[in-house]
Amino acid sequence: MKLKLLAVGTRMPDWVEAGCQEYGKRMPPELRIQTIDVPLGARGKNQPTEKAIESESQGLLKAIGERDFVVALDVLGKPMSTEKLAQNLSQWQMNGQDICLIIGGPDGLSKRCLQRANMRWSLSDLTLPHPLVRIVLMEQLYRAWTITANHPYHRS
Repeated sequence: MKLKLLAVGTRMPDWVEAGCQEYGKRMPPELRIQTIDVPLGARGKNQPTEKAIESESQGLLKAIGERDFVVALDVLGKPMSTEKLAQNLSQWQMNGQDICLIIGGPDGLSKRCLQRANMRWSLSDLTLPHPLVRIVLMEQLYRAWTITANHPYHRS
């Protein structure tokens, strides 16, 4: 099983890179997280937002395998507790299917991406800045793994 984090945006601040690397290196070898950055679609006064979203979606969909289980991070998705994420992570490992977690750009994901998703997950009712979403997601994946491994991190 591979965990792939597909995210729109290519230039993250150093603190985001450092945070993601820290949680990434804590994951066990069988759950290493591969991050794939997709360029932000061009936005401007005379360009419709839909065109930018479609450009981003093409990059995201290209990185998703035919048999991958896709989790779209979406404001209208279902909330999930860390314990439920841990259950899902365990189930995904047993299924052996590659998992793609997709994060859209500033205007969200296209209908095509949402239709391809097997699951929609809302991290929070709050509006979170894109860079922070990456770190929150990485930390929650690590925390979910610590629950499944009975590691003390979750209880600290």
